Amino acid sequence: MSSWLLDGVWNAAEVRDEHRSNAIGPQLDHAEWREVHVPGHWADIEPSLTTDGPLTYRTTVNTPSADEGRRRFLTFDGIAYHADVWLDGAYLGDTEGYFAPHTFDVTDLWRLSPDHVIAVEVHCPPTEPGSRRTITGVLQDPSGPLTPNPGGIWQSVHLIDTGPVRIDALRVLCQDATVERAHLKMYARLDSDRSCAADVQTLVDGTVVAEHRITVAAGHNDVSWRIDLPRPALWWPRDLGDQHLVNVDVVVSIDGHPSDTTHRRTGLREVAWDDWTCSINGERMFLKGANLMPVDALLGRASDEHMRQLMEDAVELGLDMLRVHGHIAPTTIYDTADELGLLLMQDFPLQGVQRRQIRPAAIRQAQQMVDLLGHHPSVISWWAHDEPVAKPADGSVDQRQTLGLAGRARELATRVQRAVRDQAPTWNRSVLDPLVRRAIEDVDPTRRCVPHSGVLPHLPLLDGTDAHLYIGWTDGPISLLPRESARFPRLFRFVSEFGAPAAPRSPQTMATLQEHHWPDADWERFAELTGTERWQYEQSTPPHLFLDDAAWIDATEQHQSDVITAWVSHLRRIAYRPTGGFCVRALNDHTADSGWGVIDLHGNRRPAFEALKAACQPVIVTIDPLPETTLPGSRLSLAVHVSSDLRDDLDDAIVDVTITNTDSTQTQRFTGTIDANTATYIGSINTIAPQAGDITISAVLNAGRLSSSATIQTTVVA
Repeated sequence: MSSWLLDGVWNAAEVRDEHRSNAIGPQLDHAEWREVHVPGHWADIEPSLTTDGPLTYRTTVNTPSADEGRRRFLTFDGIAYHADVWLDGAYLGDTEGYFAPHTFDVTDLWRLSPDHVIAVEVHCPPTEPGSRRTITGVLQDPSGPLTPNPGGIWQSVHLIDTGPVRIDALRVLCQDATVERAHLKMYARLDSDRSCAADVQTLVDGTVVAEHRITVAAGHNDVSWRIDLPRPALWWPRDLGDQHLVNVDVVVSIDGHPSDTTHRRTGLREVAWDDWTCSINGERMFLKGANLMPVDALLGRASDEHMRQLMEDAVELGLDMLRVHGHIAPTTIYDTADELGLLLMQDFPLQGVQRRQIRPAAIRQAQQMVDLLGHHPSVISWWAHDEPVAKPADGSVDQRQTLGLAGRARELATRVQRAVRDQAPTWNRSVLDPLVRRAIEDVDPTRRCVPHSGVLPHLPLLDGTDAHLYIGWTDGPISLLPRESARFPRLFRFVSEFGAPAAPRSPQTMATLQEHHWPDADWERFAELTGTERWQYEQSTPPHLFLDDAAWIDATEQHQSDVITAWVSHLRRIAYRPTGGFCVRALNDHTADSGWGVIDLHGNRRPAFEALKAACQPVIVTIDPLPETTLPGSRLSLAVHVSSDLRDDLDDAIVDVTITNTDSTQTQRFTGTIDANTATYIGSINTIAPQAGDITISAVLNAGRLSSSATIQTTVVA
């Protein structure tokens, strides 16, 4: 198949009504137009062209027309977000959606001349809180850190020649897999310029495994079939086995001559869910994960090297899974996950409250997502909509800084407000989300689709989905975590967001903090850049308690580490009872001014990276948390657990506990077997608080070559 890559230098200018008709035609003087690089985002262009659009792109192409009996197509791999496309002044059509390819038949127009002009008018409107009209997820999230407009032709542009029948879409899904056999569920949409007989041939690793003849009509034709593969080499997550990958090729021939071919690389594995516990190939897993934010807020700017490094960082952290949060990532992310054995939970990029007019586009793009990603064995679930409810307006700084009973009362009122909000039916949650979920499940029955993320249990089933819980940040102090999980176990079945941000060290953010005499700063600009406000830090790291901004940033980084350690240790302690896994709020930052990631935009690791790595070791020892302060003479009784991800029991394990205070040192030893793939109760430690000073309790696990330690501390206040 012949193809031409049209990437490189194009021309671009802002759209003006008086120039629109000339801009799309073949006769135009480009003298006043800027040279731009395609693929790319217009936010990368010099400031005079940085805009919310629309922008018109133009390029000239000189290629011979397609051979007789062949067809020619113009394909855009990705345009953000709306586009109208012309060839030599003739309108080809429009596009909507940033991640799916869009293709136009240009066979007849191309035969008129070897010289052509392609013009594309691109529009990416800004989002409005509470009423979004684009499906761009976190790339345009008004509640998050400040991001540039992602508009532009951000992926490659191609000319492709085919025969009379073109493969417009190919979906390859692994329906089931065991060591005896696996089944692939195949679907193709064939675009034909005539009615004819076509031969469809399927090859797996170069071997023909299926052939059948079909009759196609002019236009689009849907074709489905199933492939039976005996004695397959299974694909496994990284800790459970090898990542065997197979190459699937589909060839369509007319009269014995190849008309078109498409390739997919996939893996043979079976995914099952029991409530919120996942099994791969029959092996139950406690999923340790993090939210993967866009590698860059401008996806076209992300390099393959940077993306691969992030995935390798996730492996180093000991994570099993990443949730691709609020966006469809470039293909390198999915290919690397397949190769490394990292599991992926994939968000459809619906974020926040959407306008009702979004429904047709949401259904269409959701199915395009499955076509694009369904063959990746690393993808184990789909998520239709993230936080589909309006967020309550934040209180003023003065209100949130109030401590004591009044502050607790306001905190309770906020929780009640959220609970009431989540009970009321909404169009997004009650209508849009089930439609998107059904659209995804219609084309992919092999994976689970969660209708919405971060929704509390609500009527009529009182079931809910995963939880976004910020104990240790805005949902109360971290000391509440054990109590809240015991009171509301349903909320802890799968916690897909938790953590606390560190104040970023970017030049822009540092300038806002140093605008005035500390702790006075340009907090309004700080909130605009980071998506976090001063009042949110008051409970954990009040700025006025620190000498300067540098000390405060250090404290926020330490708090981020402490919160992650406490959360991960606790969730592993209640593994499968009821927790099936977790996702830390962010593996990475997608802007320089975000602080949620354990890795910043430029790949620098925050202290929380090492904290998360330690908490995600295959075997860890944990101690129930102590209160921040305690009274003299208080009796303290704390449980010790060992959490293991290993597939075999650990025999003859030893846990040594040391309790140190101002009066004495006590030691205690526990011995026994650590159960595989669960949390094992080791025993309880008991002590009496002294009259004053600190109490430090440490536990050290030794089991053959494996070791782990944990230390907690509290202060006795007379």
